[in-house]
Amino acid sequence: MVATSTLKITPEILKLIAEIDEFKGAWRALGTLAPERLSALRRVATIESIGSSTRIEGSKLSDREVAELLSNLDIKAFISRDQQEVAGYAAVMETVFQAWQQIPITENYIRQLHRDLLIYSEKDDWHRGQYKTSSNRVAAFDADGNQVGIVFETASPFETPRLMTELVTWFEAEKQAEILHPLLIIGIFIVVFLEIHPFQDGNGRLSRVLTTLLLLQAGYTYVPYSSLESVIEQSKEGYYIALRQTQRTIRSDAPLWEPWLVFFLRALQQQMQRLRKKAERESLLLADLSEISAQILEHVKDHGRITIGEAVTLTGVSRNTLKLHFRRLVANGHLKLHGQGRGAWYGF
Repeated sequence: MVATSTLKITPEILKLIAEIDEFKGAWRALGTLAPERLSALRRVATIESIGSSTRIEGSKLSDREVAELLSNLDIKAFISRDQQEVAGYAAVMETVFQAWQQIPITENYIRQLHRDLLIYSEKDDWHRGQYKTSSNRVAAFDADGNQVGIVFETASPFETPRLMTELVTWFEAEKQAEILHPLLIIGIFIVVFLEIHPFQDGNGRLSRVLTTLLLLQAGYTYVPYSSLESVIEQSKEGYYIALRQTQRTIRSDAPLWEPWLVFFLRALQQQMQRLRKKAERESLLLADLSEISAQILEHVKDHGRITIGEAVTLTGVSRNTLKLHFRRLVANGHLKLHGQGRGAWYGF
């Protein structure tokens, strides 16, 4: 079973949790951004998350290449393994964002998420959604996608079903007991999941999908708007060191949880700080909008689009003046121009 009796709640851990929870409470105020701005923040964060999470595991696709691929997901013809992994990650993240309230933390659902994660990966047909049948190890990769070393050994295929059952049972019991803080429960769940490494491949990516899912379920509803995966990618050395320090002790009588939990909470802190800066910047932009620009945005929210002719009727302002307002709204990312000439219109 997962042993947490030796867990030491240090002053730093308490401080990090307090800061993250303070932002969680403030997000309701910061989160009153216009829907199109929230949508833009989420789109950028999703691209960063998919790119970073797959690169941590050896992919070489840039965020720009990820964005191009995501714009053509309906094609469903992915040439390289990197493209297949990105498409699968995008699909499972969309599932989490849309249905996180309906996804219970059970072994069956974890296996289903794994299956969906690898849905486009041809070489993973034989094992997707199934626990591993061969031993695997956690490897570290450099910026070029080359393996540079083994981080640690993982649970054997024989032990995996029992250990996963114990982990899921522990998680549910701790959540119901409400003794440990939710962030500590999530952090411990993720590090034990990675120590077990229950699937033949895709464990790292799935651990980050599960992190987002668990954070949403714990009330941290801001997570889709800021990429935790990009924070981890930029702290990859610290990520592997923290994993190694904690995971080597997990099956001992006195697991050393603190290295991983401190890294995990610091990553959440950075994720939160990045979003706070973006949200404050967006709020300032919105506060600077003129009454005419605000009228235009309100119309687009209600109707989905607007033309300059419609804006003339709406505001009573001349076309030339309105063109200046539309130009600013497009430059600041509030609206997008669609089409050209007489058929041009503006929307999100």
